[in-house]
Amino acid sequence: EGLEVDFGSCEVVTEVRTVNNRLAPAPIETRVAAAEWRDDGRLHCFNAGQGPHPVRAVIASILGIEREEVRVVSRDVGGSFGAKARPSPEEAILGWISKRVERPVVWIPSRSDDMVGLGHGRGQVQYCRIGGTATGDITAYHLHVVQEAGAYPAGGAGLPANARAMLTGCYDIPSVGFSSVSVVTNTTPTGAYRGAGRPEAAAAIERAVDAFAMEIGMDPTEVRRRNFLSPQNFPLVTKTGSAYDSGEYEASLDAALVASDYEVLRTEQARRRLNNETRLLGIGVATYVERTAGAGRSEYGGVELLSGGKLLARTGSSPYGQGHHTAWAMLIADATGVAMDDIEVVHGDTDEIPQGSITGGSRSVQLAGAAIWESSALLVEQAKKIAADLLEASEEDLSLNTDSGLFHVVGTPSIGVSWRDVAKFAQTQTDGPRLLHAEEVFDSEGPTFPFGTHVAVIELDVETGAVELKRLVACDDAGVILNPLLADGQVHGGLAQGAAQALVEEFRYDEYGNPLTSNFADYPVISATELPMFERVVLETPTHINPLGAKGIGESGTVGATPAIQNAVIDALSHLGIRHLDMPLTPEKVWREIQAFTV
Repeated sequence: EGLEVDFGSCEVVTEVRTVNNRLAPAPIETRVAAAEWRDDGRLHCFNAGQGPHPVRAVIASILGIEREEVRVVSRDVGGSFGAKARPSPEEAILGWISKRVERPVVWIPSRSDDMVGLGHGRGQVQYCRIGGTATGDITAYHLHVVQEAGAYPAGGAGLPANARAMLTGCYDIPSVGFSSVSVVTNTTPTGAYRGAGRPEAAAAIERAVDAFAMEIGMDPTEVRRRNFLSPQNFPLVTKTGSAYDSGEYEASLDAALVASDYEVLRTEQARRRLNNETRLLGIGVATYVERTAGAGRSEYGGVELLSGGKLLARTGSSPYGQGHHTAWAMLIADATGVAMDDIEVVHGDTDEIPQGSITGGSRSVQLAGAAIWESSALLVEQAKKIAADLLEASEEDLSLNTDSGLFHVVGTPSIGVSWRDVAKFAQTQTDGPRLLHAEEVFDSEGPTFPFGTHVAVIELDVETGAVELKRLVACDDAGVILNPLLADGQVHGGLAQGAAQALVEEFRYDEYGNPLTSNFADYPVISATELPMFERVVLETPTHINPLGAKGIGESGTVGATPAIQNAVIDALSHLGIRHLDMPLTPEKVWREIQAFTV
């Protein structure tokens, strides 16, 4: 579609072919699973996935039984990065095997099993064409994607649709087009991997913008600044149909440039080149916008009052390292005044949670968090009725002090009713196990679009081709940040995986389709020794899409870091005439390119 892009009126047109390398998710816990038919006549399954309810639906469908006959538990899960979003074939048949052998069945794949069977990410060849004026205005852009789907086209075959949605990134480009083809190969199927199409879109447009800037001899930051969408135009719908909710792209660029001392870096780069030093400096910039909570825009949350004034929360969103227990307890504590230590959060059990989806697409805070927040507010209203009776006052005259957790008459804070008092009274009014209970399914009107700018600084040894990542400055907007420590952790993990793709990681096959990197001896997972201390710059642009004003942040690091680092390496070598290098930017690959341009 969109093949008729107006390149005819462009003064400058440049093209880039870039390979977005295939990656193995490699979570620390492989995709273990167990199944057992118990005396209650039901199938009990235990898995290490991203959410139990979708798994239950698939297993019930395959076995031809009702969903109520299946219980799925996904409690403490050791990572996923998108690869465990769907149940695997092995998981699905464990129940059938358990029925046949009349005993519990456990499946424990080895690391090598997981490396070839869990699913891979990325795996695109991108053909970018970009054009505009000699003074830096981008007027036309086209992207053609060849997606490697693997042997069984499923999630991977649809990844180009996500890239299309984020085609133009942060830029106001008058004429754009997109086309794609997904191809079947005798390799591991591709699918979701931290970002699932959005990092691929950012990698394409950010490489293209840098190539355009290099072609016209303009600083890449100035080209970006000239072509940003204006914040006055938000909310807006892009030419590919994405409804951006908010955006301050120039503010994120400015903040990242200040934090990185951009002009000082450029001066140092020029000095090293002038002195013909063997350790060159490269500075790479990437400004991105991504879509979060783009699919499955509703989620369940419930909060219940227990005896003694403690609270129990149930969430349909199951964590596998994100810190939901802490985040949801914080939200409930803020809404109710109950101490976090007195709040229990339950997840990952279809018997305990009436409904739920997966944790993925950076959706949890803005959907599950919003459901927990609204449920907490409903519970407060229920408790206020009891507190009013105890204080012999009108509900309208009552207020909740969320610092002390006491209900009191407005203007008389010294006389209050605690949650323990409410629970004690509620026990006299009910024979059931639940004292007070509120639940909510939050339905979002649409996705949110967090954004940011990353600046990467690398040193490159021209004699060996070795690249050292010296600094990575990340200015990321995710709306209102609920827990800065958890947000930092999410960003740091994303930055590490973005750096890994740019510098070291690639799942490779030989010409016959035999895997060459099916264990950690051959597949180089990045470690802390290859990474600098990340430099975070926080930017908060609230969204109107949910009551928390929050956007997703779990995948932002991978969206911006990868093209920033790739641009930095190419920038270090640009004075030699080198215009592009594909990832991963290994010493051998970089060295060979240097030799080709200097010998």
